[in-house]
Amino acid sequence: MRLPLIKHIVEFVDTHDEDWVVESVELLENLAEAPGIKEEEMEVIGELLSNLYGALEVSKDIKGGTEKKEALNGFMKRVMGSIN
Repeated sequence: MRLPLIKHIVEFVDTHDEDWVVESVELLENLAEAPGIKEEEMEVIGELLSNLYGALEVSKDIKGGTEKKEALNGFMKRVMGSIN
C-alpha cells in the first residue's frame, strides 16, 4: 500500500463518486479470475486492489467525521500494526 496513491484515490472519491472506485474494484477482482493471468500481473492487480480498498476505508472515516489527514494517518497506523 502506498499512502500517496490512497490519498489520490480519496481525492478522486471526493471529486467524483465512491461508486467509481467500487466498480473498479469489481472489475479488477473479475480480471484476477481470468485464465492466463501471470503471477506478476496478479501482484499488480493485488496492489491496486489494496490501494483502492484502503482509499474506500479512509473515505468512510472522513464521511464519519474524521479529518482527512487524521483518517489517512490512522489507516496507515492500522496497516503497519497488522504487519508487525
